[in-house]
Amino acid sequence: MILGALLVTFLANAQKPWTLQQCVDTAVANNRNVKQQALTKKSKEITYDQARKNLLPYLSGSANQNWYFGRSLNANNTYQSVNSSQSSFGLSSGLTLFDGMKMKYNIDMSKADMYASEADLQKIKQDITVNVAAGFLQILLNKELLQIANDQLQLTRTKIEQRKSLVASGKMAEGEMYELIAQESKEELSRLRAESTLKLSLLDLAQFMELDYFEDLDVVAPENLSESDLHFLSAEEVIESALSHRPEIKGAEYRLKSSEYNVLLAKGSYYPTLSLGANYGTNYYNISNVTNKSFGQQFKDNMSTSIGLNLQVPIFNKFATRNSVRSAQLGVKSSSIAVDNAKLELKKSIQQAYYNALGAKSRWDAANKSEIASREAYRFTNQKYEGGRATLYELYQSKSNLTQVLSEQAQAKYEYFFRVKLLELMK
Repeated sequence: MILGALLVTFLANAQKPWTLQQCVDTAVANNRNVKQQALTKKSKEITYDQARKNLLPYLSGSANQNWYFGRSLNANNTYQSVNSSQSSFGLSSGLTLFDGMKMKYNIDMSKADMYASEADLQKIKQDITVNVAAGFLQILLNKELLQIANDQLQLTRTKIEQRKSLVASGKMAEGEMYELIAQESKEELSRLRAESTLKLSLLDLAQFMELDYFEDLDVVAPENLSESDLHFLSAEEVIESALSHRPEIKGAEYRLKSSEYNVLLAKGSYYPTLSLGANYGTNYYNISNVTNKSFGQQFKDNMSTSIGLNLQVPIFNKFATRNSVRSAQLGVKSSSIAVDNAKLELKKSIQQAYYNALGAKSRWDAANKSEIASREAYRFTNQKYEGGRATLYELYQSKSNLTQVLSEQAQAKYEYFFRVKLLELMK
């Protein structure tokens, strides 16, 4: 009973229409590029964390065991020709006091790289959102086109039923009925094509979300999918906001910062390095043919402690530091060009999206006017046909024109919705 209840619940959820947000969330969760970039981001976070922890002192322990045969050093720091063994134990620690600020700049560079990786992840997610939205709206369009085909087919079937009695009574030629049946077959073919196109668009969306099924997949139109809910942004408004918030711009700017810190990091090698070190150790000696003190006693007696400063001054390293600085400066110039190029490409994309939206708006307005005129023309032609003043061919032609206009109207509407939403996403 429990398994049956779970199965019913699963089937109910599987057949429930998907919202746009659910499709986006599922595509983001399943996308392999997102997963790969998330791993890259995690790697950058680890690198940044290690760069910060490099400021801490190190601590290491050591233990050695050696056996000597013949002349060797004993506990009195003299050499004797006897067999002996030596055990040594030690602790050492060190702290870098000054290294030309290289550790500090390495932290800043790692932090910038981490933020750039985060921006790359957001860019991938935004691209997925755009692609899912496009596929989602394509499904809504195909569903509407299928509904138009069904409506036109049903209208023709209604006329066939109305004409059967006329043919039976001899008031209408039987050949005209055949023409109606032929029209029904043609519209049935159009309906099947629309149904196949809808299934293919559902398959495309399911594959993009990396689902294992699509037969039961269905989508529900967003509640705010109406002209009154759309906010047509100007190109200047979108560009101004996008240059400050878009992840591709943020990523390029963070990489520029990283390259600038890399220059400072390379210049740090011109400066000396000062470090503090401390050591603690002891030894145990076991010399043959001699009475040796106990391990514990020697451990105490042989203890030694040291502390010291180490200064390393760079004098000449075959111009390695100089060339490292020059290479890092070239990286800054390259990153600066990349920032300018990213901004230019973004401006181009926004301007193209804006004019595409304007064009879609114009086509939708024209399609709305054409739809009103085509419906009126069909109504007038139908009245003439009912009155015997128009041929069946003229009626078919008028109906075909109306169907074509309705399809173009639906395409223009969803294209306009997508273009306006794309501008909002690019902001």
